[in-house]
Amino acid sequence: MKRPNVLWWLYYQYGGTLPARYRAWVLHDGTCPTWLLRVFVRGLVIVAPVVAVLFTGFLLLGHSLPLALGSIVLGLLVNLRYSWSYSVEGVDSRLAKHGYPREYGSVVRRAAYDATHAAEAERYRAAYRPGEE
Repeated sequence: MKRPNVLWWLYYQYGGTLPARYRAWVLHDGTCPTWLLRVFVRGLVIVAPVVAVLFTGFLLLGHSLPLALGSIVLGLLVNLRYSWSYSVEGVDSRLAKHGYPREYGSVVRRAAYDATHAAEAERYRAAYRPGEE
């Protein structure tokens, strides 16, 4: 699996489609155990320039530092909430842009979850659903 360099990575974070040689990495990015953390980082990377401009503008215009920080923190919280709300759809769409079938990321993540938690599910069925197959 070939990982993109910093410039390709930034291009990818802002919605660009990577060349085919990074296709396996894109699948890994959307289906690894830390996929949701990666979605949050993507959201923060996207708004970082806006935050920098707003913070600089607040300070240059002579506004108070607590007002600047409060506004930025509130904006970041809204951004994280938005990123979380549309994380599944966003990742599935990003994978589709790179040639994978629609909702493929969700299917891969679900299969990994089921494989990891198979013993736990079996214990649950044995304890609370005896006789069901």
